[in-house]
Amino acid sequence: MSKPKVIKDYEKLTEEIIEQIKLAYPTGFSEHLISITNIDGNIIQALPFETEEKHYLIRMTVAKAELLVEEDDDFDDEGNLRPKVKRLFEEKYEDDDDSTDFVEEISIDDMDGEEFDIADESTTDNY
Repeated sequence: MSKPKVIKDYEKLTEEIIEQIKLAYPTGFSEHLISITNIDGNIIQALPFETEEKHYLIRMTVAKAELLVEEDDDFDDEGNLRPKVKRLFEEKYEDDDDSTDFVEEISIDDMDGEEFDIADESTTDNY
């Protein structure tokens, strides 16, 4: 069974997923954004992220990605996840057998041309 593929805005993610994204991208998000064409033919930028249950594309621009890190106390002034926060998150998800395991960083090439469906509005936002 293949994993659902969802596109979401960062603000609509659960705190658990956000923490896992921070662990996967401890040096910030902006350098990891990819460009994709949405169903309307518009090019959007997104951050790829994968859990054992889902493939995510998290919509954000470079400016938004930089602002998220700049305003987040979990990151230092250089845009790196603080070591104390990183250890806390690692321990939290290492000890929690029910947590969502995640794959570190993925690239669009790793997805082998897979398409992201926007079928279930409860887990995906239309854009």
